[in-house]
Amino acid sequence: MKFNSFLVGAALMSMTLMACSDDDTVNNGTTPDEGGNGNVTEETVSGDVEGVWKANSVVKVSGHLVVPEGKSLTIEEGVQVIFDDNGVGVNHVPIEFTVNGNLYCEGTAENPILMSVDEADRTEDNIFAGLWGGIVASESCEEMLIDHTIIEYTGGQVIEGSPAATNGVYTAGDDAYPQITTNNINGKYVITNSVLRNGWSDGIYLMGGSAIIANNIFAANGYDGAEAVNVKAGCTADVAGNIMFSPNTNGLKLSSSGQSETRGQAKIQAYNNTIINAGWRRDGEKGGCVYVEKNALANVVNNLMVNCKFRAMTPNYKKPNDPEEGYDSKSVIDYNFYASGSQKSDIVFTEDSGVAYSWEGYNYDHENYYTGVVDANSVIATENNLEDPMFVNFDVNGVGLTDYAYNDEWDFHVQAGSPVLNGAYTGSDITPYFAGGLTVNGQSYQSPAIQSYFGAYGTK
Repeated sequence: MKFNSFLVGAALMSMTLMACSDDDTVNNGTTPDEGGNGNVTEETVSGDVEGVWKANSVVKVSGHLVVPEGKSLTIEEGVQVIFDDNGVGVNHVPIEFTVNGNLYCEGTAENPILMSVDEADRTEDNIFAGLWGGIVASESCEEMLIDHTIIEYTGGQVIEGSPAATNGVYTAGDDAYPQITTNNINGKYVITNSVLRNGWSDGIYLMGGSAIIANNIFAANGYDGAEAVNVKAGCTADVAGNIMFSPNTNGLKLSSSGQSETRGQAKIQAYNNTIINAGWRRDGEKGGCVYVEKNALANVVNNLMVNCKFRAMTPNYKKPNDPEEGYDSKSVIDYNFYASGSQKSDIVFTEDSGVAYSWEGYNYDHENYYTGVVDANSVIATENNLEDPMFVNFDVNGVGLTDYAYNDEWDFHVQAGSPVLNGAYTGSDITPYFAGGLTVNGQSYQSPAIQSYFGAYGTK
């Protein structure tokens, strides 16, 4: 089974995004261009890269890539970037794409950019194989745009010789590469209309910067841990309109871990996301859809959780505003919708919670449920009222709770009369951080407005 089709298309929630202007920068000597006869060239690259990779080129990557500090690389629509899964050197170090400068991925809905491995290796068996590293935006990366881009089969292990280990970003022997990492508290990042799937580790790991993460599809993120979106101190982010299917642990992990005088409090607006099948492949009682900890200021509203293992959690909620524990008491984690199917999980960790059904996990006596405060106004399924969201095309009773292979025929719009169309947050106290725009590469990108329904999509 191969995964080659683009999954976003017309199903994306409406948002205002200014289109990027054409870039007529001439390629440097290491970047591919179209041949004079109209044929697309294929070129193998490694090392320092900058300039423009022209539309529909095929770029084969044989070694670590680096966009140097102060330089920029623009990747135009339809470019295929194919990473060699043999890695680098005798130790087969997974190839890393390091961005010390700026990276602008400018795909389109009709002609997305692809960052992957050879087509023969794009199989279900390799979903968690970690065939290459991922994109690492370092402390000197000022801007990054990932628009209409597919990033897949990442999550290679960080080992001795990995650039991320050498540069102190990750620890050799302990970490695996997320699909995207950011580490500049002053950086600006827009990740939108894209697909981040089939990775051993997190989909996005934000350790710094201002970010819009909107209208993406995350699928099969994390083999034995990890989340779709993982936010740490030094970040201000809007996370909205995303589909998050089968993250190993949570769709959203929102933490101010690492907060200091220079690396400020994590601030996140997370709204109108649809999180499905979260937490079932993870043991313990930590994962299940949303996890807020360590003084993060997080407004989590109007999200739709479907067949997840647990509700939103706030560990040590009895110690709010403590940078080492709790969460910011000004946070609002409420007005969410928890829907359940009737099926039982085929993996039940009896030594832990023993939870086997979503409705059971939503009503489990969890020590990290802040009962009466968090989700006080949320809709929560019970055994006798499963709260079917009435998707246009997704069987909440048929897709296994531990399934992780995404079907691009699913449609997460809801039918008329769906219960998710009523009861959502409609106040004005919460507004996106970047409703007025975040400028990247000279263009202003606006976060989507908070919609008056639960989940990423309303009706068609």
